[in-house]
Amino acid sequence: MELIERVEKRSTVGEWLKTLDGLLRGDITRPSALRRGTIDVPLDGLAMMILVLGLLYGLCMGSYAVSNVGKIGPQAYLQLIATTGKVPVLFVLTLLVTFPSLYVFNALVGSRLSLGAMLRLIVAALAVMLAILASFGPIVAFFSVSTTSYQFMLLFNVAVFAVAGFLGLRFLLFTLHRLSVVQAEEMKKAEAAITPTDAGDNAAEPMGALDHLEGTALGSNITTIFRIWIIVFGLVGAQMSWVLRPFIGEPSHAFTLFRLRESNFFEAVFHVIAAVLR
Repeated sequence: MELIERVEKRSTVGEWLKTLDGLLRGDITRPSALRRGTIDVPLDGLAMMILVLGLLYGLCMGSYAVSNVGKIGPQAYLQLIATTGKVPVLFVLTLLVTFPSLYVFNALVGSRLSLGAMLRLIVAALAVMLAILASFGPIVAFFSVSTTSYQFMLLFNVAVFAVAGFLGLRFLLFTLHRLSVVQAEEMKKAEAAITPTDAGDNAAEPMGALDHLEGTALGSNITTIFRIWIIVFGLVGAQMSWVLRPFIGEPSHAFTLFRLRESNFFEAVFHVIAAVLR
């Protein structure tokens, strides 16, 4: 009985990995896979992948504190544990804060995506974002153990988060475009009372997750609205990281789980850049 449960569990994890791979390769976001008006992905599986990938990057990010254990002391290991847990928390809290505005924006522009479809879309985008972030983990760990510059590691991690965020949100916008194109085509087919095979389906063509889909483009108002939301998501995520700091652990400071509320993320980054350029 235990052996059967282990096999089923292993199969489930394998399916989650397969789903993530399908998102990255664009298999799950091809037009043929979006005919039902949503992304067919398991929310529980993607949530677990987001958690694991976030923990992996947090572990690499927190390795800076351990590599400077002589300066920080034994509390460096507490910083490592805190950082490991904070990364997935950062993305979950940012999603909770921004998801209501995304749904309202979606409704305002007349999109026919349901609440469930929108949730699946944003969770899929977060999974892509965390996969990109985790792929940078070994590089972040390498620089963490090969440099003692706290300011450099701050800016380097900000840059990594920016790249992952940009690509993840670009995936969101591209997939939203594909869903809108597919929905428009399906409506035309229904009105013309023709079969799907008569409409020149282009789903058989190989297509990556960030490839542009030819067809009816999103209206300018829809594109503008969702680009505004992407900016909102980025701003909230940046400030959320400031609220949850420290992530790396400054060698000259004793360990603390959270620092006092002061200043803001963007002012702090400006001061760090100024310090590095001196």
